[in-house]
Order: sequence, then C-alpha cells, then structure tokens
Amino acid sequence: MRAKLSYALTAAVLVFYFVLVGSRGVLLIRAGTLLTVTFGVAVLILPVIGVWFLWKNTQFVRKANALAAKLDAEGGLPVDELRRLPSGRVDRDSADEIFARRKAETEDAPDDWRSWFRLAVAYHDARDTPRARKAMQRAIALHEGPR
Repeated sequence: MRAKLSYALTAAVLVFYFVLVGSRGVLLIRAGTLLTVTFGVAVLILPVIGVWFLWKNTQFVRKANALAAKLDAEGGLPVDELRRLPSGRVDRDSADEIFARRKAETEDAPDDWRSWFRLAVAYHDARDTPRARKAMQRAIALHEGPR
C-alpha cells in the first residue's frame, strides 16, 4: 500500500510540473515572436514526452500487478527464501542461488509467463532493475498473447 501511495504522490507532482511547464510554453507562444514561439513549442514537447512516459509506466505497473494477483490466486507467487544479512540486506549468494533456479525454470518453459514473472522477481531481488523490467515485460507479453 505504501508503494501505491508513493507512486500516486510522485505521479501527482509530475502532473503538476507538466501543467506548470506547459503553461510557460503557452505564454512563450503567445508572445508571438519567432524566438519565443520556437522556445514555446520546444517547452511544450517536454510535458508531452513526460505524460507519455508516465502513462506507459503506469500501464506497466498496472499489468504487472494484475499478473501478481493472478499468480497469487493460483498459489504460484515466489516465496521469499532469501537469507538476509544482519543489516536486513539480501545475502548476495542467496540471491544468486535463487536466481539460478529461476533462470533454469524459465529456460525449461520459455513460453510460460509465470516463469518469466518469477525470473523478474529474482532479477529484482538481485538488484538488476533493467533486466527485471525486461523479464516482466516478457511475462506481460506472453500473458496477453499474440495481438
């Protein structure tokens, strides 16, 4: 729940920023000179890109959460088997061990979204966010099937 609140707050702040920047772009365009119109258009492009990125990221999170809920209903969510250091951080050897298991599971069933989901969790536990995201995108694509 805390993560959802944090995400919502961050999204709200970004939307406020996009509106603020967009209004400045409109003011520059209204000034009417070639230079200010050019800058105004350039400034308006930033919020458009930001809104697109926020929308795509929100869709990704929504789809990943839907997969997590479905996997949880099936009883297939990965159990947290990671050993932790006294500081609370994940023991690297433990993460590597579980990662190797998840990778082998995915190699055995490359078309199963569930194995890709669990691999994404293993990547996340190993603090490899880019690969975790790619594995989750693969899980989502496999779950959605061919379009």
